Amino acid sequence: MKLSDFDFLLPDRLIAQHPLPERDSSRMMVVRRSSGTVAHRFFRELPDLLEPEQLLVLNHTRVIPARLRARRPGQQEQIEILLIQQKEEFVWRALVRPARKAVPGRALQVRHLTADVLEIEEDGSRILRFQGCANLAAELEKIGSPPLPPYIRRNHREDLSEDKARYQTVYARHSGSVAAPTAGLHFTREIIDRLSKHGVQMCEILLHVGYGTFKPVRCEEVADHRMEPEYFEVGDDAAQRIAGARAAGRRLVAVGSTVTRVLEHLGKTGWEPGTPASGYSSLFIYPGHQFCMIDALLTNFHLPRSTLFMMVCAFAGLELMRDCYRQAIREGYRFFSYGDCMLIL
Repeated sequence: MKLSDFDFLLPDRLIAQHPLPERDSSRMMVVRRSSGTVAHRFFRELPDLLEPEQLLVLNHTRVIPARLRARRPGQQEQIEILLIQQKEEFVWRALVRPARKAVPGRALQVRHLTADVLEIEEDGSRILRFQGCANLAAELEKIGSPPLPPYIRRNHREDLSEDKARYQTVYARHSGSVAAPTAGLHFTREIIDRLSKHGVQMCEILLHVGYGTFKPVRCEEVADHRMEPEYFEVGDDAAQRIAGARAAGRRLVAVGSTVTRVLEHLGKTGWEPGTPASGYSSLFIYPGHQFCMIDALLTNFHLPRSTLFMMVCAFAGLELMRDCYRQAIREGYRFFSYGDCMLIL
């Protein structure tokens, strides 16, 4: 398939810049694959749309405050660091802007910390070693900012307290992501309680979202694109719940692309049902993928030409998704991380 097959025009006004006052007030397009019917609902109606005994699978990764402000010693310029992959306890792979100011051998000042530039990777990212603290993770919580995607525009003087609270799911527990699993941002504790009372089963797995989620596809032939590996864990409880649901013929509802990638990775790699699993997945899901695990998908509205849009097209069909996105644009749905969502049944 060609990259151009996944292109569409999106007005800038539909790119959500801030979250709605209430998480569960987002609009939700409900799409049924078998009939192609579309309904316009709200996320707070989710418990009424799922059936008892279905298994809802969530990703409980936690976003780290991976965006840092730096400068060269004795200089007053603004240098931005985005941490994208931890290599060792104090060593991170990072994107630095402007890149010309981060050459090997140079030290960057990040508040009271020093980040030594060790090397430049093939893709232009930098390897940084931090000094000046005993617990880097704790320091990042104090001095870092949420790693908002580039289409959410903020200046360095803005108060980011709203983003710190809202660019995180209410069930986030294990730190390690540099982007939020955005389908989960709509959930509230009340919605989770209602789902439970309705009889919907739930379990949590882990996938630490990497910067690759924003990485543009450069290949005109979609099949030539390569995903960056991302770390995942499926614990004992989740593994048993997933295996039990499949054995009983109960549907698996994936909350977001991250959960979809993990579950489909298990299905494609000979997973022994009911056993814990962990490792790295670079599974790329695009039309032609034969789904073997998930039965329904909750997802946000994605960028044109993105691997995320390709995934939903693989699940629901390219033509149906093109039509749904045209409807979403016509109806004024909000797009991307802080935007509205789609439930594909």
